[in-house]
Amino acid sequence: MTDAHESFREYVQGRLPGLSRIAYLLTGDAHLAEELVQQTLISVAARWERVVAGGDPEPYIRRTLYHQHISSWRRRRHDALPVAEVPERPGRDHIGDIATAVTMRQALAQLAPRQRAVLVLRFYEDLTEVQTAAVLSCSVSTVKSQTRDALARMRTIVPDLAEALS
Repeated sequence: MTDAHESFREYVQGRLPGLSRIAYLLTGDAHLAEELVQQTLISVAARWERVVAGGDPEPYIRRTLYHQHISSWRRRRHDALPVAEVPERPGRDHIGDIATAVTMRQALAQLAPRQRAVLVLRFYEDLTEVQTAAVLSCSVSTVKSQTRDALARMRTIVPDLAEALS
């Protein structure tokens, strides 16, 4: 096995859980997230030597992941996707954090892919507006307006979570 193959294999082993979490937040579906990560890694594997020659591969892979997500959404946007309803279970009131997380995931699923990507980058990955703009290959003002619009939409979708979104 060449050094590039070994280096790629080690990177994937170390970062797969983190990439999978980000992909899940973007897609809202475990199977779509797995597919997104696979497509991203296939795309990156073909250019791995050039990616690592440029320094840290993480920004390139994140950008590829977000772009893959937006591209896949564009390809599928005309298809109807089944939505699984979370069944209501008695005694669930004592687990407020889980209910909040489910509500947030459902609200995120109703956002446009770019808005969802901006929120994930800004608030889950804790990137600055400048870093987010670099990952998404857009301007800082676009990041600001997408963040503003996404948060306003989230407040409309889930008014009970308005204080969490402030």
